[in-house]
Amino acid sequence: MKPLSLTALLAALLVSSAVPAATLQVKVDGVASDKGTLRIAVCDQASFLKKCARGALVPAKAGSVTVDVPDLPAGAWAVMAYHDENGNRKLDRNAMGIPTEGFGFSNGATARSGPPAFAKTAVTVGATTAVAAISLQY
Repeated sequence: MKPLSLTALLAALLVSSAVPAATLQVKVDGVASDKGTLRIAVCDQASFLKKCARGALVPAKAGSVTVDVPDLPAGAWAVMAYHDENGNRKLDRNAMGIPTEGFGFSNGATARSGPPAFAKTAVTVGATTAVAAISLQY
């Protein structure tokens, strides 16, 4: 058997180590109005409930909105969304810290006594399009 050249060996290693990427389709239900925007954050476990590197920002539309987040590496991802009705780029809260704008997590995870755990919100992304459903809570 003929040995591989250094170039061929490096090319084979690069191809075999390539991480497949797919699209995550996020469906947000329960949008209260056409005012403002929907802010969607897609987080790995390390960035969950912190600053997520991936996401989307789309105009709000009463009812349901579907957003595609492309080129997501395979793995477990949590999805969070909120309806920024007044456009101030934050989830508004009352004096007790309870959100006053619609928000939600993937897998229907709720935040009744604090934010849910990553495992409850995790969606597995593989080589094909994955779907994450969120129902906003008000």
